[in-house]
Amino acid sequence: MRDEKKCESLLIELSTIESRGIILFLEGIKSSPVCVAEAVKVQEECSYMRDYIFEEGVLTELHFDKVENK
Repeated sequence: MRDEKKCESLLIELSTIESRGIILFLEGIKSSPVCVAEAVKVQEECSYMRDYIFEEGVLTELHFDKVENK
């Protein structure tokens, strides 16, 4: 249940970000809030690191890249 609430919260956050014109990427591929939230939800042996891309001080892209848990 807790994971579902975290996923829903992330989905709302990412949908809001996307509605501001910020492009989402998952592992280097343009993606949607649903795809990113699902990938983050099902991860077991890895995590996703956020990489914020700015152009002239304005956030334009948000990348999610897989990192290994050690």
